[in-house]
Amino acid sequence: MEALRDWWHRDEMRRDDQGLRRQFGQRAEALALAHLERAGLTLLRRNARAGRGEIDLILRDGDTLVFVEVRARNDGALVTAAESLSARKCAKVRETAERLVATEPAWQGFYCRFDVVAVTAQGAQNHVDWLPDAF
Repeated sequence: MEALRDWWHRDEMRRDDQGLRRQFGQRAEALALAHLERAGLTLLRRNARAGRGEIDLILRDGDTLVFVEVRARNDGALVTAAESLSARKCAKVRETAERLVATEPAWQGFYCRFDVVAVTAQGAQNHVDWLPDAF
C-alpha cells in the first residue's frame, strides 16, 4: 500500500511539473514576443500548428516572414536555452513552416527566416537572447 501511495505522489508531482513547465514556456514566449515587437516586428500568429508540428511565433519583419522557436531554461541548467535546440527540432520547424506557407496564400512569395529567442530565467530577472537567422 505504501508503494502505491508513493507512486501516486510521484505521478501528482509529474503533473504539477508539467503545469509549471507549461507556464514557464508561456512566460518565455510572452517575453520573446515583447522583445521582438520592441524591435519592430509584427505578430502574425502564436503557436501555429501544421501537421504534427508547431511554431511558437510567426512574425513579419518588412518583406520577411520570421518563424521563431522560443527556448527557455533556468540559469544553471546543464545546457543553455540556445544549446537545447537540436538539428531534429530545426528540421521539424522548417517542415512545419513549409506546410503553413503552403496553406496561406498571403504568405507565399515572402522570404522566410528562422530565428531563435533564448530566454534564461535568473531568479527574478530574465535574460533574452535573440538569434536572427539561427538555422
